Amino acid sequence: MARNAILAGATLVIVGIVVTIASDSESVTSLIPAFVGAVFVGLGLLARAKPDLNHHVMHAAAGLALLGVLGSLGSAVGRGSVGWALVAQLATVVILGGFLYRAVQSFRAARLAREAGAA
Repeated sequence: MARNAILAGATLVIVGIVVTIASDSESVTSLIPAFVGAVFVGLGLLARAKPDLNHHVMHAAAGLALLGVLGSLGSAVGRGSVGWALVAQLATVVILGGFLYRAVQSFRAARLAREAGAA
């Protein structure tokens, strides 16, 4: 899962940079996906560096992904975003939604393996 966090984070950093350049934005808000992505990269690197904390770090990443999905959806729908802002928000939803899905699948597999080992 650490690798998935790093990949999702790097993709969000790219999205933030591309949207900022493509939209010729002078506002720091266009880089929000990049900031969120940097956090995911950091969490992925922390999980790799401290394998004993992997479980906790990946749960934190999953919680952050859920907040990112809900926040981006809420902003896209609530504000009626258009143009590059909508592109960035939808990309964030897809990337973090995919990460969250993989995280839940990983958590379930780990739990089933733990239960099978205990039996």
